[in-house]
Parts: sequence; C-alpha cells; structure tokens
Amino acid sequence: MSETVNEAGRDPLVLSDVWRTFHSGDERLDVLQGADLTLRAGEIVALVAPSGTGKSTLLHLAGLLESPDRGQVLVGGQDAGRLDDSGRTAIRRRRIGFVYQFHHLLAEFTARENVVLPQLIAGVARADARARADALLGSFGLAHRLDHLPGRLSGGEKQRVAIARALANRPGILLADEPTGNLDVHTSDAVFDELLRMVRGEGVAALIATHNEALAARMDRVVTLRDGRLVDVAPVA
Repeated sequence: MSETVNEAGRDPLVLSDVWRTFHSGDERLDVLQGADLTLRAGEIVALVAPSGTGKSTLLHLAGLLESPDRGQVLVGGQDAGRLDDSGRTAIRRRRIGFVYQFHHLLAEFTARENVVLPQLIAGVARADARARADALLGSFGLAHRLDHLPGRLSGGEKQRVAIARALANRPGILLADEPTGNLDVHTSDAVFDELLRMVRGEGVAALIATHNEALAARMDRVVTLRDGRLVDVAPVA
C-alpha cells in the first residue's frame, strides 16, 4: 500500500482527488472536480454549501452509497470507494453512522428497538445491543421513552432517537444531512447540543451538512464547495 494510504490510515475518512460526473443526453456535469477532505477522530466539520453544488453527492460518496469516477475514498486507510456493493455495505455497517433531516424511524418499533435493530444486523448479541440502546437513549434524556413508538414521540425526541441509532454501532464516522432542519429553533439548539456532546464524547469524526450558519460556527471548522472542490471557510472575525 502506498505511503499516502498508510498516512491516511490515521484518519477515519479521507477523500483524495475525488471526481464525480453525471451525463444527461449530450450534456456533461462535473459535480465534483478533485475534491479533497480529511476528517480526524473527534473532529466535527460543517459542510455549508448552496443547493445544487454537489453537497448530496459528496455525502453519498463519503458514506459509500456511490463510487467516485476518479480518486479515492479512504476509510481507515482502505480505498473503500472501489469495493463492490457488498464490501461497501459491510464497511457502512461497521464504521459509518447516518443522520438525516427526517428521522426515518421504523414506525412499528419502539425507540429502544430502533436503536437495537442496527446492532443486531451487525451481529451484536441482543443483551449487549439492548444495554447499548438504553445507555445511548438515557444519555439523550429518553430513559422514560424507551418503550414508546415514534408516533408518541415529539419531533425533537424522534431526532434524538435517530442520532442514538446512528451511534449504536460505535462508528468512527458520522455523516449528517441537515439533522435539525425540521425542528423549531429552540428544539434544534437542544438537539444539536446533544449531538455535539455525544459525537465528541464518542470520539467520532463527523461531517454535518447544514444551512444554519449559527450552528456551523459552533463546529471545529467549516468547509464549502466551490467549482467542484472543497475549500475551508474563513472564520468570522
């Protein structure tokens, strides 16, 4: 393995010279044009970019939902972007957690069961999965809501469950797309406080896409997409 990959093995996620092109008829759209990004353990990075600039494509590539046309997506030093579907799925289950704008909880399962299920799929023993779920949900102030179905939870509580589910398998990487976008300002702030606390406490490398510049300013650094490349945004003086 090359020196570059060995060095990258120290970081949970590295995008190196990533390109992604889409074709529609005779038209060619180069969405990503040599994008580079390194996420370090315990680091929380905000991705603030206008719609249509490639933000969703970037998150899909980072989450191994797509493969780049060129470049590398390194997860723990492994070029995971070039694996087949089953290989990428295996890495997602072990190393990557996802939080979306809409919680996507399974309506027929309780809060606890929603957090237990991804652990069972990953091969965790049921008793251990239940203990992990109870600990995570308790840390989010939901110990009294463990047996409630999503229909009986508030919007903020549902999103807390979604974050707990994303962290259930102790991922090294967390990818979040507008995780508080559907919440009111007060609830959004409270959920985001808990997201930051949990991510830092678990030592996760997090990339959080948001249009909320106030929330972005609370993260370790901010990046944006310009002409298909990722660039750091200068902090506000």
